[in-house]
Amino acid sequence: MNKTDLINGMAENAGITKAAAKKALDSLLVDIEGSLQKGNRVSLVGFGSWSVSKRAARDGRNPQTGKTIKIQAKNVVKFKAGSDLSSAVN
Repeated sequence: MNKTDLINGMAENAGITKAAAKKALDSLLVDIEGSLQKGNRVSLVGFGSWSVSKRAARDGRNPQTGKTIKIQAKNVVKFKAGSDLSSAVN
């Protein structure tokens, strides 16, 4: 499923126009992104939660040359599925 499929499904399930569904989805994504940028955790009970973790700098290896390279530290987004989502999939 891609973003267009999700918008079409939202519009059909909610009985709204595709334009309204696109606006709602874009708003949701902007709010989640903004909250994560501030370092906050986003939780949708039953569905799951997003959080930001720090990944430390480390040494890596170029697979083509075998040369050691430095990989910089960075923030990564993690998602943990909620109980309702997990049970729906299994």
